[in-house]
Amino acid sequence: MRIEWLAVACSCVLLTGCNLAPDYQVPQTPIPAAYKEIGNWTTATPRDALPRGNWWTLYGDKNLDGLEAQLETNNPSLAEAVARYQAARGYLEEAQSGLFPTLTAGGHADTDKQSDNRPLRSASQPTYYGDDLAGIGLDWDLDLWGRLRNEVAAGKYEAQGAFAVTQAVRLSLQAQLANDFFALRGLDAQAKLLDDSIRIYDRALALTQDRHDKGIASGLDVGRAETQSDNAKAQLADIRARRALLEHAIASLVGKPASDFSIAPVMVDYTIPNIPTAVPSLVLQRRPDVAAAERQVAATNAGIGIARAAFYPDISLSALAGFQNTGNDGLFTAPNAFWALGPSAALTLFDAGRNEGRLAVAKAANNAAAAAYRRTVLHAFQDVEDGLSQLNHLAEAADAQAASVKAATHTQDLALALYRNGALGFLDVVVAQTTALQAQQVAISLQTRRLEASVNLIRALGGGWTVKDVPEMAQGEGKPAGIHM
Repeated sequence: MRIEWLAVACSCVLLTGCNLAPDYQVPQTPIPAAYKEIGNWTTATPRDALPRGNWWTLYGDKNLDGLEAQLETNNPSLAEAVARYQAARGYLEEAQSGLFPTLTAGGHADTDKQSDNRPLRSASQPTYYGDDLAGIGLDWDLDLWGRLRNEVAAGKYEAQGAFAVTQAVRLSLQAQLANDFFALRGLDAQAKLLDDSIRIYDRALALTQDRHDKGIASGLDVGRAETQSDNAKAQLADIRARRALLEHAIASLVGKPASDFSIAPVMVDYTIPNIPTAVPSLVLQRRPDVAAAERQVAATNAGIGIARAAFYPDISLSALAGFQNTGNDGLFTAPNAFWALGPSAALTLFDAGRNEGRLAVAKAANNAAAAAYRRTVLHAFQDVEDGLSQLNHLAEAADAQAASVKAATHTQDLALALYRNGALGFLDVVVAQTTALQAQQVAISLQTRRLEASVNLIRALGGGWTVKDVPEMAQGEGKPAGIHM
């Protein structure tokens, strides 16, 4: 008997190595050898990677640094993503518990009364009797077909994917904050430009009014000067309205009520940072959204193993031991002891195609996850190419616009000087001043767009994140780096 039990136990141990999930391979995706949009305006840099975590420090703005720190601790969307990751870790711990025996303990102390008319009751049986019991039970699913192990594997991959999603949310919010902040600073520059222009226009208006009073200029010139000044003031009011909306958006990102939040206008001359791009294949290691999509493929692959295990018998080992008597003293004595030990098995003989349907669903989910992974990879390369394209072409446009601003400013000064000397009509002054203002506004807009393009490129490259940041999720592992709770 002991030999038979030993043979059964050895067989069970050997069978626990069985795994019905397909061998996992990362879906193949086309990877370009080099970026197409790298051009003359992409500056070489000795760095081979972006700063870890705090990539925004490349711009050298302490105000932005402080806002990014507030986002890290106060943003509700990031807190929601972290909570979802914590839930995924909880599900993993729940799945891991199935690999081990379940041990329970219980007991009762009852006083029972039998019915006088109970069927087959003998005359010797008492009407009242006690029933005291204390025992422990053990149940262990032997997991011969890898169902539990695949559930744990799926839970692990899903938790890792949730971690990567959290990092993707963090990076997206950081980039959104940086873009809003640079847009706000761009509006600050636009507001200062309009303030300066209004002072110039008002001086021109005063000069024109004086010339009109002396009979040198016409009322038409005065009207043009007033229109020009009032138009600039209207633009300034619009800039302030747009700035208020950006300030409110930043307040929400850093977790503060818009009513209690403000950012003082400051003029900052930003330098577009050098952004290392490395080779395209590294994008797959630096993008958290790509990592999350890949982990989902791995999770659904394990799901196929779970579905296949349902076609095989579920075998478990149970044990029960304890003491029981009829309420007399000495419950924990040898005559009152009992125990039971043995395996149990359950196999579905007919389910009308339920298991086949679940297997089909698992395979379809794996195919869908693989397609989603390939789509995410393609979008990742597109994002990088978009960022490089914007940086390169906007840099060229900024250089050309700088020359335009220089020429328009010179023309404006010359036209006003000639007007003072009576050698030019005021309409020519208005045209020159309007052209100069528009040229400077375009230059500021291009600088803002270049800053936003650099932020978008950093985001496309993963913001310094790598797949090495994904925790292994070993049982009992502590909180991974990069998660704030």
